[in-house]
Amino acid sequence: MMKKALSAIAMATLALAAQAADVLKVGATAVPHAEILNHVKPALKAQGIDLQIKEFSDYVQPNAAVEDKQLDVNFFQHQPYLDSYNKDRKTSLVAVPNGKIHVEPFGAYSQKIKNIKDLKDGSTVAIPNDPSNGGRALILLAKQGLIELKDAKSLTPTPLDVAKNPKKLKFKELEAPLLPRALGDVDLALINTNYAIEAKLNPTKDALFIEGADSPYTNILVSRQDRANDPSIAKLVNALHTPDVKKFILEKYKGAVVPAF
Repeated sequence: MMKKALSAIAMATLALAAQAADVLKVGATAVPHAEILNHVKPALKAQGIDLQIKEFSDYVQPNAAVEDKQLDVNFFQHQPYLDSYNKDRKTSLVAVPNGKIHVEPFGAYSQKIKNIKDLKDGSTVAIPNDPSNGGRALILLAKQGLIELKDAKSLTPTPLDVAKNPKKLKFKELEAPLLPRALGDVDLALINTNYAIEAKLNPTKDALFIEGADSPYTNILVSRQDRANDPSIAKLVNALHTPDVKKFILEKYKGAVVPAF
């Protein structure tokens, strides 16, 4: 009887250990990343993966939490941002194999003008203050002919790299989550789509101009080098790369988020 009891305890312990091994902790910004993850949560549960999603409102903490092993993987950024983060923080986070999920076309918004042709000389333009997204904003402005950059191939130009500025635009660098709230104080703001959507802005309708489908800023899954090839993370990638998820993205975001698989 005692042996049976001990055997039952041992089996229960092994079951709990197995269950713990199948927990996958993912960090994400709320829209659209956490919404997409929540959509695949039931499918992963059926595969024995307990997907635990922690939402963040900034672009620094999700990477720090993965680096510190508080999270297994995150979903909020593109490769240029990851490269910049690793360089600045001396970290070595990596993109998960085949972990490209979607593109969020970056857009320019204004509460003061309805057409970019009406942008006056000396206008204040708000852009993100991190190197990759700030550079992305300047590249988009250059594509509109509003400025010229010293190096057209660089993905991380700063306002100091503006070679020509015929309208004498003034650049205001802000943390990305604050950009929608700054719309009333500036003439133009270039806003990451996840924060635009959270602020009830429709990128396809409200943006004065927006990136095209050729954007190199695909949102990716990111992990530590020792976890990038983990079977649980591979199951997450597979769950995200399905026709069902593609349909979900297209129907819910109506062009503001574009599948990259």
